[in-house]
Amino acid sequence: METRQLGNSDLQITPLGFGAWALGGGGWRFSWGPQDDNDSIAAIHRAIEVGINWIDTAAVYGLGHSEEVVAKALKGMSEKPYIFTKATRIWDEHGNIQSSLKADSLRRELENSLRRLQVETIDLYQLHWPNPDEDIEEGWSTMAQFQKEGKVRAIGVSNFSVEQLKRAQAIAPITSLQPPYSLLRREVEAEILPYCQQNNIGVIVYSPMASGLLSGQMTAARIAALPKDDWRRNGAEFQEPRLSRNLKLVDLLSYIGDSYGVTAGEVAIAWTLHNPAVTGAIVGLRRPDQIEGIISAADIRLAVDEIAKLESF
Repeated sequence: METRQLGNSDLQITPLGFGAWALGGGGWRFSWGPQDDNDSIAAIHRAIEVGINWIDTAAVYGLGHSEEVVAKALKGMSEKPYIFTKATRIWDEHGNIQSSLKADSLRRELENSLRRLQVETIDLYQLHWPNPDEDIEEGWSTMAQFQKEGKVRAIGVSNFSVEQLKRAQAIAPITSLQPPYSLLRREVEAEILPYCQQNNIGVIVYSPMASGLLSGQMTAARIAALPKDDWRRNGAEFQEPRLSRNLKLVDLLSYIGDSYGVTAGEVAIAWTLHNPAVTGAIVGLRRPDQIEGIISAADIRLAVDEIAKLESF
């Protein structure tokens, strides 16, 4: 698989990255429902086997559990993929989640992530959310300090606006931005993606298949049967009246995919990678067999008329 330079860093990443959100398991506010750790570990091993060279997780995923699972999967490997993780989302003993950009809070998060991941250096450390907004400068100054200390190789942000990116850039360079981007969420096209491209900020998009909705595996019946603690049950795109429209879009993605011998999900991911500002796409995986439904997205080059059909829809 080809690699691309991520922003101003020396990280050379594959177009697809392993998303570890669902690996956190069930029982927390933004859960994807129950998850078998053995499946998670096998999925990571398979992803590395086919050439994916980075994993994106966050401290809050499973309230620390996702990072622990990543560490178990990579234990003993001589050549490990890049590990990206995120901070700012903290929780109390009851699992209540809040955000903090305060220096002392971020330092505690960093030390806890290093311990859970069982590494001495994190390859890309990111501010998960720009909340509270008034503390962005303190948070980004702290991230720059972590980089100077050698505890992280590169620093990035997630879910930032252009105005927030500019405030952070005034303090220290930004390696990357992680925004949501899919055929169903295109807000970043207007200002954010062009700004990143102009300022050498790498972009790793999340939810390119709209949290599995565009994968080709979702049906109304399957959505209705999702576990009670799967956050998608309450997502607007997974409910009517949008759901019927979205499933028709999946039909179009499947039609286009047939000519390449690939899935609807692979076409959806390839569409995000078609944007010249996008460096890579984070693809959430829960089982090793799911790799076969996403891996070809790195190689597909959609034709002009195919992109036009999707735009028209």
